[in-house]
Amino acid sequence: MLSKRVIPCLDVRDGKLTKGIKFKGNVDIGDPVETARIYYEQGADEIVFYDITASHEGRGIMLKVVEQVASQIFIPFSVGGGISSVEDMRAVLLAGAEKISVNSAAVKNPKIIADGADAFGSQCIVVGMDVLRVNKSEQIPSGYEIVIHGGRKPMGIDALWWAQEVERLGAGELCINSIDADGTKDGYELNLTRLIAENVRIPVIASGGAGNPQHMVDAVTKGRASAALIASIVHYGEYTIPEIKKYMHDQGVKVRMVW
Repeated sequence: MLSKRVIPCLDVRDGKLTKGIKFKGNVDIGDPVETARIYYEQGADEIVFYDITASHEGRGIMLKVVEQVASQIFIPFSVGGGISSVEDMRAVLLAGAEKISVNSAAVKNPKIIADGADAFGSQCIVVGMDVLRVNKSEQIPSGYEIVIHGGRKPMGIDALWWAQEVERLGAGELCINSIDADGTKDGYELNLTRLIAENVRIPVIASGGAGNPQHMVDAVTKGRASAALIASIVHYGEYTIPEIKKYMHDQGVKVRMVW
Protein backbone atom coordinates (compact mmCIF):
# COMPACT_ATOMS: atom_id res chain seq x y z
CA MET A 1 0.00 0.00 0.00
CA LEU A 2 1.29 3.45 -0.89
CA SER A 3 1.77 5.93 1.92
CA LYS A 4 -0.87 8.61 2.21
CA ARG A 5 0.54 12.08 1.62
CA VAL A 6 0.29 15.17 3.79
CA ILE A 7 0.50 18.27 1.58
CA PRO A 8 0.60 21.82 2.92
CA CYS A 9 -0.95 24.35 0.54
CA LEU A 10 0.47 27.83 0.14
CA ASP A 11 -2.07 30.28 -1.29
CA VAL A 12 -0.07 33.27 -2.48
CA ARG A 13 -1.33 36.76 -3.32
CA ASP A 14 1.04 39.59 -4.31
CA GLY A 15 3.96 37.43 -3.21
CA LYS A 16 2.58 36.87 0.31
CA LEU A 17 1.07 33.81 1.97
CA THR A 18 -2.68 34.37 2.40
CA LYS A 19 -5.72 32.49 3.71
CA GLY A 20 -9.46 32.96 3.50
CA ILE A 21 -12.69 31.10 4.20
CA LYS A 22 -14.78 29.71 1.34
CA PHE A 23 -12.47 31.56 -1.08
CA LYS A 24 -13.35 34.95 0.49
CA GLY A 25 -11.94 37.41 3.01
CA ASN A 26 -8.29 36.55 2.43
CA VAL A 27 -5.74 38.02 4.82
CA ASP A 28 -1.96 37.97 4.46
CA ILE A 29 -0.33 35.75 7.06
CA GLY A 30 3.34 35.32 6.16
CA ASP A 31 6.21 34.65 3.80
CA PRO A 32 5.62 31.68 1.46
CA VAL A 33 9.32 30.96 0.99
CA GLU A 34 10.10 30.71 4.70
CA THR A 35 6.88 28.79 5.35
CA ALA A 36 7.65 26.25 2.61
CA ARG A 37 11.11 25.66 4.09
CA ILE A 38 9.66 25.03 7.56
CA TYR A 39 7.09 22.56 6.23
CA TYR A 40 9.78 20.72 4.25
CA GLU A 41 11.93 20.43 7.37
CA GLN A 42 8.93 19.17 9.36
CA GLY A 43 8.37 16.28 6.94
CA ALA A 44 5.76 17.42 4.42
CA ASP A 45 5.45 14.99 1.52
CA GLU A 46 4.82 17.71 -1.06
CA ILE A 47 4.19 21.43 -1.22
CA VAL A 48 1.41 23.01 -3.31
CA PHE A 49 1.72 26.66 -4.32
CA TYR A 50 -1.25 28.54 -5.77
CA ASP A 51 -1.00 32.10 -7.10
CA ILE A 52 -4.66 32.62 -6.27
CA THR A 53 -5.35 35.82 -8.22
CA ALA A 54 -3.30 35.20 -11.38
CA SER A 55 -6.17 33.75 -13.44
CA HIS A 56 -8.70 36.34 -12.29
CA GLU A 57 -6.22 39.16 -13.02
CA GLY A 58 -5.28 37.70 -16.38
CA ARG A 59 -1.55 37.55 -15.67
CA GLY A 60 1.16 34.93 -15.49
CA ILE A 61 2.38 33.28 -12.31
CA MET A 62 5.05 34.90 -10.14
CA LEU A 63 8.04 32.86 -11.28
CA LYS A 64 10.47 34.60 -8.95
CA VAL A 65 8.55 33.37 -5.90
CA VAL A 66 8.37 29.87 -7.43
CA GLU A 67 12.15 29.88 -7.88
CA GLN A 68 12.67 31.03 -4.30
CA VAL A 69 10.43 28.31 -2.88
CA ALA A 70 12.03 25.62 -5.07
CA SER A 71 15.47 26.61 -3.77
CA GLN A 72 14.39 25.85 -0.19
CA ILE A 73 12.67 22.47 -0.52
CA PHE A 74 13.64 19.05 -1.84
CA ILE A 75 10.29 17.31 -2.13
CA PRO A 76 7.72 17.36 -4.95
CA PHE A 77 6.46 20.87 -5.59
CA SER A 78 3.22 21.61 -7.45
CA VAL A 79 2.48 25.08 -8.79
CA GLY A 80 -0.77 26.55 -10.10
CA GLY A 81 -2.41 29.84 -10.97
CA GLY A 82 -2.29 31.74 -14.23
CA ILE A 83 -0.96 28.80 -16.26
CA SER A 84 -2.71 28.83 -19.63
CA SER A 85 -0.28 27.32 -22.15
CA VAL A 86 2.40 24.69 -22.58
CA GLU A 87 4.92 27.54 -22.58
CA ASP A 88 3.68 28.62 -19.14
CA MET A 89 4.02 25.05 -17.95
CA ARG A 90 7.58 24.85 -19.23
CA ALA A 91 8.51 28.10 -17.49
CA VAL A 92 7.12 26.85 -14.17
CA LEU A 93 8.97 23.54 -14.46
CA LEU A 94 12.21 25.35 -15.31
CA ALA A 95 11.65 27.55 -12.25
CA GLY A 96 11.84 24.42 -10.10
CA ALA A 97 8.39 22.84 -9.89
CA GLU A 98 7.86 19.12 -10.44
CA LYS A 99 4.13 19.39 -11.16
CA ILE A 100 1.85 21.90 -12.83
CA SER A 101 -1.65 22.49 -11.51
CA VAL A 102 -4.23 23.80 -13.98
CA ASN A 103 -7.74 24.76 -13.03
CA SER A 104 -9.57 27.67 -14.69
CA ALA A 105 -7.45 27.40 -17.85
CA ALA A 106 -8.27 23.70 -18.22
CA VAL A 107 -12.01 24.35 -17.98
CA LYS A 108 -11.80 27.04 -20.64
CA ASN A 109 -9.39 25.07 -22.85
CA PRO A 110 -9.36 21.33 -22.01
CA LYS A 111 -6.78 20.70 -24.73
CA ILE A 112 -4.14 22.18 -22.43
CA ILE A 113 -4.36 19.01 -20.33
CA ALA A 114 -3.58 16.72 -23.26
CA ASP A 115 -0.91 19.08 -24.59
CA GLY A 116 0.79 19.26 -21.19
CA ALA A 117 0.67 15.50 -20.71
CA ASP A 118 2.15 14.96 -24.18
CA ALA A 119 4.93 17.46 -23.54
CA PHE A 120 5.90 16.61 -19.97
CA GLY A 121 4.13 13.37 -19.00
CA SER A 122 0.86 12.81 -17.15
CA GLN A 123 2.74 12.65 -13.84
CA CYS A 124 3.39 16.40 -14.16
CA ILE A 125 -0.22 17.42 -14.77
CA VAL A 126 -2.49 18.03 -11.79
CA VAL A 127 -6.00 19.32 -12.45
CA GLY A 128 -7.44 21.40 -9.65
CA MET A 129 -11.22 21.37 -9.37
CA ASP A 130 -12.98 24.12 -7.40
CA VAL A 131 -16.36 22.60 -6.58
CA LEU A 132 -19.57 24.06 -5.15
CA ARG A 133 -22.47 21.98 -3.81
CA VAL A 134 -25.70 22.77 -5.70
CA ASN A 135 -29.13 21.23 -6.21
CA LYS A 136 -29.06 18.18 -8.44
CA SER A 137 -30.35 18.81 -11.94
CA GLU A 138 -30.20 17.36 -15.41
CA GLN A 139 -27.17 19.53 -16.08
CA ILE A 140 -25.51 18.83 -12.70
CA PRO A 141 -26.63 15.28 -11.81
CA SER A 142 -23.99 14.80 -9.11
CA GLY A 143 -25.06 17.94 -7.23
CA TYR A 144 -21.53 19.36 -7.48
CA GLU A 145 -20.68 22.15 -9.93
CA ILE A 146 -17.31 23.33 -11.27
CA VAL A 147 -16.51 26.96 -10.47
CA ILE A 148 -13.52 28.90 -11.83
CA HIS A 149 -11.58 32.12 -11.22
CA GLY A 150 -11.11 31.51 -7.52
CA GLY A 151 -14.75 30.63 -6.87
CA ARG A 152 -16.10 33.63 -8.76
CA LYS A 153 -17.65 32.03 -11.86
CA PRO A 154 -19.97 28.95 -11.86
CA MET A 155 -19.61 27.02 -15.11
CA GLY A 156 -22.64 24.74 -15.29
CA ILE A 157 -20.30 21.72 -15.51
CA ASP A 158 -20.88 18.59 -13.44
CA ALA A 159 -17.87 17.85 -11.23
CA LEU A 160 -17.98 14.06 -11.67
CA TRP A 161 -18.22 14.34 -15.44
CA TRP A 162 -15.33 16.80 -15.46
CA ALA A 163 -13.14 14.55 -13.29
CA GLN A 164 -13.60 11.63 -15.66
CA GLU A 165 -13.02 13.89 -18.67
CA VAL A 166 -9.71 15.28 -17.42
CA GLU A 167 -8.53 11.76 -16.63
CA ARG A 168 -9.32 10.80 -20.21
CA LEU A 169 -7.39 13.82 -21.47
CA GLY A 170 -4.25 12.73 -19.62
CA ALA A 171 -4.23 14.31 -16.17
CA GLY A 172 -2.13 12.37 -13.68
CA GLU A 173 -3.80 13.60 -10.50
CA LEU A 174 -6.84 15.53 -9.27
CA CYS A 175 -7.07 18.03 -6.43
CA ILE A 176 -10.68 18.41 -5.29
CA ASN A 177 -11.18 21.79 -3.63
CA SER A 178 -14.52 22.06 -1.84
CA ILE A 179 -15.56 25.71 -1.76
CA ASP A 180 -18.22 24.88 0.85
CA ALA A 181 -15.62 23.41 3.23
CA ASP A 182 -12.68 25.70 2.46
CA GLY A 183 -11.21 27.31 5.56
CA THR A 184 -14.08 26.21 7.80
CA LYS A 185 -12.02 23.62 9.74
CA ASP A 186 -15.18 21.48 9.87
CA GLY A 187 -13.68 18.62 7.89
CA TYR A 188 -13.33 17.72 4.24
CA GLU A 189 -16.33 17.26 1.96
CA LEU A 190 -16.11 13.48 2.18
CA ASN A 191 -19.08 12.70 -0.08
CA LEU A 192 -17.53 14.73 -2.88
CA THR A 193 -14.05 13.30 -2.37
CA ARG A 194 -15.30 9.71 -2.29
CA LEU A 195 -17.56 10.26 -5.32
CA ILE A 196 -14.59 11.38 -7.41
CA ALA A 197 -12.06 8.91 -6.01
CA GLU A 198 -14.32 5.91 -6.65
CA ASN A 199 -14.96 6.91 -10.26
CA VAL A 200 -11.46 7.70 -11.54
CA ARG A 201 -8.26 5.65 -11.64
CA ILE A 202 -5.82 8.44 -10.87
CA PRO A 203 -4.87 9.75 -7.41
CA VAL A 204 -7.24 12.21 -5.75
CA ILE A 205 -6.15 14.88 -3.26
CA ALA A 206 -8.78 16.04 -0.75
CA SER A 207 -8.75 19.80 -0.18
CA GLY A 208 -10.73 22.23 1.92
CA GLY A 209 -11.88 22.01 5.53
CA ALA A 210 -9.13 20.34 7.58
CA GLY A 211 -9.46 21.32 11.22
CA ASN A 212 -7.73 18.48 13.04
CA PRO A 213 -5.76 15.32 12.26
CA GLN A 214 -8.88 13.11 12.41
CA HIS A 215 -10.25 14.99 9.43
CA MET A 216 -7.18 13.89 7.47
CA VAL A 217 -7.66 10.30 8.57
CA ASP A 218 -11.28 10.53 7.38
CA ALA A 219 -10.18 11.99 4.01
CA VAL A 220 -7.89 9.08 3.18
CA THR A 221 -10.15 6.36 4.63
CA LYS A 222 -13.81 7.36 4.28
CA GLY A 223 -13.06 9.74 1.42
CA ARG A 224 -10.72 7.30 -0.38
CA ALA A 225 -8.24 10.11 -1.11
CA SER A 226 -4.56 9.44 -1.78
CA ALA A 227 -3.52 12.64 -0.03
CA ALA A 228 -4.90 15.46 2.08
CA LEU A 229 -4.18 19.12 1.54
CA ILE A 230 -3.83 21.27 4.66
CA ALA A 231 -3.52 25.00 5.21
CA SER A 232 -5.07 26.83 8.17
CA ILE A 233 -4.27 24.23 10.83
CA VAL A 234 -0.54 24.44 10.12
CA HIS A 235 -0.36 28.08 9.01
CA TYR A 236 -1.77 29.22 12.36
CA GLY A 237 0.34 26.80 14.42
CA GLU A 238 -2.53 24.66 15.69
CA TYR A 239 -0.72 21.48 14.65
CA THR A 240 2.70 20.64 13.28
CA ILE A 241 3.17 18.19 10.43
CA PRO A 242 4.93 15.66 12.72
CA GLU A 243 1.96 15.80 15.11
CA ILE A 244 -0.47 15.22 12.24
CA LYS A 245 1.54 12.33 10.85
CA LYS A 246 1.96 10.67 14.24
CA TYR A 247 -1.80 10.83 14.80
CA MET A 248 -2.48 9.35 11.37
CA HIS A 249 0.10 6.62 11.96
CA ASP A 250 -1.43 5.80 15.36
CA GLN A 251 -4.82 5.47 13.66
CA GLY A 252 -3.42 2.86 11.28
CA VAL A 253 -2.84 5.08 8.26
CA LYS A 254 0.39 4.44 6.41
CA VAL A 255 2.37 7.69 6.18
CA ARG A 256 6.02 8.59 5.65
CA MET A 257 7.26 9.28 9.17
CA VAL A 258 10.09 11.65 10.02
CA TRP A 259 11.23 10.62 13.47
